[in-house]
Amino acid sequence: MEIADWLRKNYSDKCVILAVNKCESPRKGLMQASEFWSLGFSPLPISAISGTGTGELLDLVCSELKAIEASDSNEEEEENYIPSIAIVGRPNVGKSSILNALVGEDRTIVSPISGTTRDAIDTEITGPDGQKYRLIDTAGIRKRAAVASAGSTTEALSVNRALGAICRSDVVALVVEAMACITEQDVRIAERIEKEGKGCVIVVNKWDTIPNKNQQTTAYYDQDVREKLRLLDWAPIVYSTAISGGHSVDRILAAVGTVEKERSRRLGTSILNQVVQEALAFKPPPRTRGGKRGRVYYSTQAAVRPPTFVFFVNDAKIFPETYRRYMEKQLRKDAGFPGTPIRLLWRSRR
Repeated sequence: MEIADWLRKNYSDKCVILAVNKCESPRKGLMQASEFWSLGFSPLPISAISGTGTGELLDLVCSELKAIEASDSNEEEEENYIPSIAIVGRPNVGKSSILNALVGEDRTIVSPISGTTRDAIDTEITGPDGQKYRLIDTAGIRKRAAVASAGSTTEALSVNRALGAICRSDVVALVVEAMACITEQDVRIAERIEKEGKGCVIVVNKWDTIPNKNQQTTAYYDQDVREKLRLLDWAPIVYSTAISGGHSVDRILAAVGTVEKERSRRLGTSILNQVVQEALAFKPPPRTRGGKRGRVYYSTQAAVRPPTFVFFVNDAKIFPETYRRYMEKQLRKDAGFPGTPIRLLWRSRR
């Protein structure tokens, strides 16, 4: 009765269907359902166990769906959607310089003294292709122990705002310094990015400070970054010199645009199942000690940003973590999705 009153009070403009379950008896079903007329809705007797009345319930639900209006609102949301780019990294790696170079003016203060940026600053820009982006410049993220030992409440709040910027962003530009390359703190920030399911571009800044560069220098740096940031082995690497601006910074925006498209891409169900079947044929799921082998019946993409795939299997518990990583690796190899994490959900048939 409380729920019925709440629906009438708050959602009088919505269609409310009253389904009375567990009406299995052909004789008593209608009588049992009629007791619920007092709620003020027309009761529909159904039985989830036997299936009685579920067809009528489905027809009634479908007749009230407004699919055209829903699709129009989704299209409008997509048109107004502006991707957010959080520029994060350790202190004094050049995050503010990158933002100024992307904006084309000195929007934030740049100083060799680390910790100059205190707050997460939002700036909206338009890319060369006309796509709008929201840039978020953040404070440098130091180790938690270092922040605690410094005793600065301001810095602690700044770091929390920087971590919050990762949560509300779509793509994260993880800035590392070329001379220092990858540190333990960079690895921790990478773990946060992957955990939040955000797209990522690794920006190796201050590339001009590397002496005696040759054709193999970039290859060596690529290898070092991939080894130390294994969690982000799917993220593209961009080398930049923020103080000079120019093409090096434009490459960051181009990489971000590609990553955002991949985060929003949907893979056709037929193509996805073809990729999965090829992966299963190449390496079948291992057997359990009892001789039971895992089986994948069907797979589909359930969501985007990040791309999420659901695998319907006989028993999710018998698929080990190593095989799940193998399936993710094969999916990336055959279907792409560079620059974005992907989520694989395993659902048992029962």
